[in-house]
Amino acid sequence: MQIDFNLLKKYNVPVPRYTSYPTVPFWNEEINVSKWIQLFQQQFLKNNNAEGISLYIHLPFCESLCTYCGCNKKITTNHSVETLYLETIIKEWEMYVAIMGEKPVIRELHLGGGTPTFFSPENLQKLLNGIFKHADIHPQHEFGVEGHPNNTTKEHLQALYDFGFRRVSYGVQDHDAKVQHIINRIQPFENVKLATENARAIGYDSVNFDLIYGLPMQTEESIEKTILQSISLKPDRVAFYSYAHVPWTSRGQRLFDENDLPSADEKMKLYQKGKSLFTRNGYTDIGMDHFSLATDSLYNAWNEGWLHRNFMGYTTQKTSMILGLGVSSISDAGIGFAQNHKTLHDYYESVNKHEFPVTKGYFLDEEDQAFRQYILNISCQAKTTFHEEHLNLLQKYSFPELRKLAADELIIFDETGLNVNDLGRNFIRNICKAFDLHLLRAQVPQDIKPLYSRAI
Repeated sequence: MQIDFNLLKKYNVPVPRYTSYPTVPFWNEEINVSKWIQLFQQQFLKNNNAEGISLYIHLPFCESLCTYCGCNKKITTNHSVETLYLETIIKEWEMYVAIMGEKPVIRELHLGGGTPTFFSPENLQKLLNGIFKHADIHPQHEFGVEGHPNNTTKEHLQALYDFGFRRVSYGVQDHDAKVQHIINRIQPFENVKLATENARAIGYDSVNFDLIYGLPMQTEESIEKTILQSISLKPDRVAFYSYAHVPWTSRGQRLFDENDLPSADEKMKLYQKGKSLFTRNGYTDIGMDHFSLATDSLYNAWNEGWLHRNFMGYTTQKTSMILGLGVSSISDAGIGFAQNHKTLHDYYESVNKHEFPVTKGYFLDEEDQAFRQYILNISCQAKTTFHEEHLNLLQKYSFPELRKLAADELIIFDETGLNVNDLGRNFIRNICKAFDLHLLRAQVPQDIKPLYSRAI
């Protein structure tokens, strides 16, 4: 489907990705730690045996700075930092285990970063041994890791495979030499090919690529070549992310000239080109930047209506609880969020004092929980049903926004519910925004520093 350029332009506004609701800018800068622990215990005991929990572990170290990156990372070539960090992760985990009241059942585990493969295979094994000795593994578990094609070795992949990992996601971003140079991500295509082949030879079920459009020096010709090269390796899933230029939070993005960025119009053409190439080559547009082959579990979850979305993005594992370990990690207890300290110093200091290292968060009231579910339904199933008790709020805040979306033939809705059509699937973030009461009530002026990246 070719999308009208004026429609893309109209909806290319700052809007959240909705990996949480309420979104992080509306969280409290300080959190009541005692209340968080009480809530965590309550929700854990309610959900652990029924469905298990998800575990996210943030491994922040990288050997070099990729200037496009907005993640929490620490740049160093000193690998002696590995031991202290992993020991602290295990201490934090043991603090949570001590308050759980029963043995945790791990259903989903994701190692993110930073660069998880910065750590040696032996140290990753020590980390996982330290985690798993206190837990049971759910029979339907899914374990995944983010890998850098330059330093993900056979030994890394085999060590993780032996612990049950079956999915690896490679940060490819772009294959063009000019683009790689300006974003300081020098990574020959041969390295990506080798890392992909190694994973498949060992037995990984799903090899995923992250690609970015809107990077400096990108052109339609260069991104077409990048995508066709990537497709030649048959990644099972592709996350085709819009580059988020947020130099006010990511200082590394100040290291290149903004004049090298594609214009807004050019960036939309890059998106159109990428989407067209993926769909013409057998990939289904799952939504919110994700494309999948029909043989991948993500496609099955989408096709059968049990896709889920959380801080790790789209997932096939629908757990009500995520425990985030490590610096800056976010935990989600279903009705409450908590984020860890963002600096290593503060994180180490809290854990060494045997204090939970959470620093900010949010506790959801009944309204938040209801509208969070509407957003989840739309982002995962492209439809939702409205509840009568919310009609006053919906009529006041959501329906005026939905009428604009319906006028552009992106959705069909009435007082009973909403369905997103095929065209509207390209604007899921904008549709979710109609249910973001915090953002709608805030009425943030567009001429001040934006809270979020643009939709496209």
